[in-house]
Amino acid sequence: MSDIDGTDGDESLREAVERSRSGAPAVGSVVRDRFSSDEVFQRIVAAADEEITSGARELFFSALAAGFAITITFMLYVSMKTSTDSDPVLSALLYPLGFIYIIIGGYQLYTENTLPPVALTLERLASVPALLRNWLVVLTGNFTGGALGAAALVFGGVLSPEAGTVAAEIAREGVATAWWSLFSKAAFAGLIVAGVVWVEYAARDTISRLVVVYLAFLAIPLGGLYHSVVAFTEMTYLALHGDLALGVGLMEFVLPVLLGNTVGGVVLVTVVNYFQTTEERLESARFEGAARQLSLPEWALGSLAGRSYVPLLDTEDAPVVADDDAYRILVPILNPRTEGDLVRLAALLASEREDAVVSPVHIVQTPTDRSRYGSTERQQVVEESNKLMADLAEVAAEYDIEYESSTVVSQRSFEALFEVARRNHADLVVMQWDDDRVWGAARANRSLSDLTRELPCDFLVLKNRGFDPSDILLPTEEGQNCELSAEVGRRLRDAVGADLSLLHVVDSAEDRPAGEQFLERWAREQQLEGATRTVDDSGDVEAAIAREARSRSLVIIGATERGLLSRLVHDSLNLAVIDDIECSVLLTERATSRSLSERLFGRR
Repeated sequence: MSDIDGTDGDESLREAVERSRSGAPAVGSVVRDRFSSDEVFQRIVAAADEEITSGARELFFSALAAGFAITITFMLYVSMKTSTDSDPVLSALLYPLGFIYIIIGGYQLYTENTLPPVALTLERLASVPALLRNWLVVLTGNFTGGALGAAALVFGGVLSPEAGTVAAEIAREGVATAWWSLFSKAAFAGLIVAGVVWVEYAARDTISRLVVVYLAFLAIPLGGLYHSVVAFTEMTYLALHGDLALGVGLMEFVLPVLLGNTVGGVVLVTVVNYFQTTEERLESARFEGAARQLSLPEWALGSLAGRSYVPLLDTEDAPVVADDDAYRILVPILNPRTEGDLVRLAALLASEREDAVVSPVHIVQTPTDRSRYGSTERQQVVEESNKLMADLAEVAAEYDIEYESSTVVSQRSFEALFEVARRNHADLVVMQWDDDRVWGAARANRSLSDLTRELPCDFLVLKNRGFDPSDILLPTEEGQNCELSAEVGRRLRDAVGADLSLLHVVDSAEDRPAGEQFLERWAREQQLEGATRTVDDSGDVEAAIAREARSRSLVIIGATERGLLSRLVHDSLNLAVIDDIECSVLLTERATSRSLSERLFGRR
């Protein structure tokens, strides 16, 4: 978990009162040893970022471990009831142990997740679908771990016959409880658990956390309350004994407890903890504060409407106001010292359009554990970025184009690229791909395959070996990606007078006439009639490209499959010729969009 102090460098009134001019306590011998409500909120937001952006695999297995830990609670509770003749106090003494493992160990428990991710959602920093996805994965992991633990108790001979009888009685008692009573008792348990989370982030040492967790969870059995994961484990235990139908147990026992825990936890966050913080809580937890919140459609629909999450660190030194009529070329920059050719390529493409805007964006990737940023550090990042980007501005100044630069600071540089492209309504992204594959090292909230299946605009990916657009080779085939290659080649021809050569590969000499007809028609449709046309009948596309590229300065290749960027990241692009030839290669891929059914159910 990460901390965020979150102040702008100024001491709060409380801190000012507590300190004398010499720095000694100004109010007796007591120095403030607890966080303010705003500071607690900021710590929770930092923790929520880790949870809401974790991959499904990480969340699931962390939640699975928590489900196993809950089995320990159930086992100890049953064993203590058996050995103490069901004494209500003594039998509950070891009940909190499983929860202590979970809280101190940092595992994912569903009831604990009713607070941190909800804090992000209330601030419109995470969408409702992102919250529900987090809950669903954690709940699935918890229930899976609880079910496996219950199976071990039933079939592993862990419990004595007497303890097994008591375990079944506990579960029957829960199933026999009225639906509304279960809901109400579970709501109080939800209040307790969410309160534990808040107090946990207010604590400054592990001993305090242990005491709070122990006392709080001790209140659940002593108060006759219900916890959803414990209830699921009890229900599964009874069902595996053959004394309860699984469907009945889920609907009449687990469901009301689950709803009660959820409502109780969310109410505590919304009514008590969240609204006791000040209006400055978000300004200190996010750059630009409320100005960077999700829109209402994004908040309600998530990625269906655009973004689903606002990154922890994201600042622009010159915020771009997108003009819907402008043709915006976005140039993501990782190293301004070595990527000047990207800006030059974008400027050449923009120079042939009156309405084009070139927008280099310096994406500064921070370490994954960096969640503490004050205004001083923010300003330092922007100032240093401005210095580095100055040379790129000089490159753009050579062309009569509109130029806007900005800086984005993010832990997830690859995903930040997509977010900036959508936010600025980019029409084209021009990016560089190096052998070290820096883009592929970045974490992403959404999977790379999901990101790259829905390109927000056209993409050009440059494998740069000395950018020279004077002599261009265009391999051709049917498809919108090759049409984009033709468009780029046409613009470079008009901008610098480049020589264009078209290549089409057929399977055999018998296919050559058809290939020549195709190439003639394709050149006419793409307004490239003056280009040199070559038909290769070897049937080997990559070998033909390699031969023709020997005397060229640039090869422009349209993606042959969907997901070009994903395959580049995973180093699985089936185009070995990119590494075989000596000149620069420019890969192109048209913007893609998914239907509603694809968004909801995945690939077609």
